[in-house]
Amino acid sequence: MTATQPRITELFGTDVPVVLGPFGGVSSVELTAAVSNGGGLGSFGLYGYSADAILNTAAQLKQATDRPFALNLWVPTGDETTSLPQADFDRYLATLKPYLDELGLPVPAMPDRYMPDYDEQVAATLEAGPAVVSFVFGVPAPELVEDAHRRGIVVVGTATTTAEARALEAGGVDAVVASGMESGGHRVSFLKPAEESLIGTIALVPQVVDAVTIPVIAAGGIADRRGYAAARALGADAVQVGSAFLATRESAAVPAYRAVLHSSAARETVLTRTLSGRLARGIPNRIIAELSERETAPFPVQNWLTGRFRPEAAAQGNTDLMSLWAGQATPLIRHDTAADVLAELLAGNQAL
Repeated sequence: MTATQPRITELFGTDVPVVLGPFGGVSSVELTAAVSNGGGLGSFGLYGYSADAILNTAAQLKQATDRPFALNLWVPTGDETTSLPQADFDRYLATLKPYLDELGLPVPAMPDRYMPDYDEQVAATLEAGPAVVSFVFGVPAPELVEDAHRRGIVVVGTATTTAEARALEAGGVDAVVASGMESGGHRVSFLKPAEESLIGTIALVPQVVDAVTIPVIAAGGIADRRGYAAARALGADAVQVGSAFLATRESAAVPAYRAVLHSSAARETVLTRTLSGRLARGIPNRIIAELSERETAPFPVQNWLTGRFRPEAAAQGNTDLMSLWAGQATPLIRHDTAADVLAELLAGNQAL
């Protein structure tokens, strides 16, 4: 087995050991298909998707590519706030009303639920039949893993510590993503609070490689050939890359977002709970600064509330009121097509 053909390519049915990081809210069929068609594993994040939307998205993906792709789900952690007294909802909403007003949006009513039913999402995802289903924020249930395997679907989990990696392997997953603290977007810790699970990629990956026998996918701080070669040298079977692909023209990120990813503003990222109620890494902007000094709702209420105006901010190109998720390697981004990012990463094989 050569450095360019690790065991994970056989597991996934791909040509190269590169995985597209799944994005919550900004995944696109075009980018997912581009990575899969380029020989890697395209991924599509399903956070907030109903069962019908999942089936429709999978159908679009199958039209766009005949290569393997992954669908990604968030495992419930048990600490989600599923309901609120009206008075509490109104208080949290009042904090965000100025942003709704600024964008010319109406004040929303309190919803019956803040996110789709997880069991319905799982059923639709398995029915959709992707090559791979990946999970964040926990270990998928044994019966889910068994059902996926019966259908010929590979199961991938995500860990931010070696203890989480061991738990995932014990839970029957086929591969594990070792997500270093450099990663953009949400910190997907589930055994301890995210603030207590901030391990860098270069320290995390070899520890996870030593701790489990299943293939390991390195994520966090990887944007070019050097990061790819370093991760593989540390023992990773593959790399998962988010921000570098998010900045490409095939992604669902609006032009203003992509421009920020390519700008000097991307040199600084922060960890914040202000936009969703869970810890996530992004480029600081006005909304993060202002909400950091105010009371915010718990997850997923805060995510739902800010979700009433973030899409409109994106549509208007207003980066002050968007969630600009990005990893610490974003300043290394040099390319604006998925094909060029793949080529840049795989150039790291020369160093191996």
